[in-house]
Amino acid sequence: MNVIDTCEDKNIKFYLEYLKYERRVSNNTVESYGENLKKLTQNINKDILSLTTSDIRMILNNMETSPKTKAHYLSVLNSFYNYMIFNGIIKNNPCSGIRLPKLEKKLPNYLTIEEIDKLLDIKLIKPIDYRNKAMLEVLFATGTRISELINLTLNQIDYNECIIRVLGKGKKDRIIPIGNTAMEYLKLYINEYRGFILKTKNSEYVFINKNGTKISRQGFFKILKKLVKEAGIEKDVSPHTLRHSFATYLLNNGADLRIIQELLGHENLVTTEIYSHLSNKKIEEDYQHHPRAHKEKGID
Repeated sequence: MNVIDTCEDKNIKFYLEYLKYERRVSNNTVESYGENLKKLTQNINKDILSLTTSDIRMILNNMETSPKTKAHYLSVLNSFYNYMIFNGIIKNNPCSGIRLPKLEKKLPNYLTIEEIDKLLDIKLIKPIDYRNKAMLEVLFATGTRISELINLTLNQIDYNECIIRVLGKGKKDRIIPIGNTAMEYLKLYINEYRGFILKTKNSEYVFINKNGTKISRQGFFKILKKLVKEAGIEKDVSPHTLRHSFATYLLNNGADLRIIQELLGHENLVTTEIYSHLSNKKIEEDYQHHPRAHKEKGID
């Protein structure tokens, strides 16, 4: 059962239904917001609508977690109360006047070219090896979010134009060019090895598990952790690390920040500017300077 079905507070349930059916946010976001609101109020014997500014300050101060997590909880509460005000259920937002915790700005973690080469140097023996190779090549070549990768369907790939169409945050479509190396491994996996994993099943999703269904976030994370260990990389690597690496190397080789913004699907340029510490050099073409944008030898 999902968080909406198990929610006992009618106002929180009202809000979550709004997020799901009107705002059409992802199920993961709805679940996350629901769990956040539940955790915020579970240790206080008060209705969530009766919480005062002092109550919320106390809740946040007593949390044994990072400033970033506290800021997220405050953001969730603020959104909830604003929706309650919009519907005339309450008059004032108790979050008003509470400052967000001061966040330390950290540069995104990324892999060096040597580490990328090690990670992508997968021994291709079994069909799942070709799948794993294709997944990582596509992830690094396009900078897609993990949710966009695992939800990629066969009809979102344009082999002639060498692009993929993904459905990003806010249900917004965007087109991303994909380099020759990644495209060749993607075609190799789909045409020669995907059928061995599917067996007698059918699926519209590109990347599938041994059960013939699409790979989950958790499934991909386990695969990545295994490959990172096998490659001898000691960094803490997540799917987002490859997204950061994609953006870092484009910018470092002179790509325009707004081009990177479009490729990453960032709504606000400020989000992309975190990468601008690396370089401001000019180049003639943006995407062609991606380190793996050209076809590798030995793929046929």
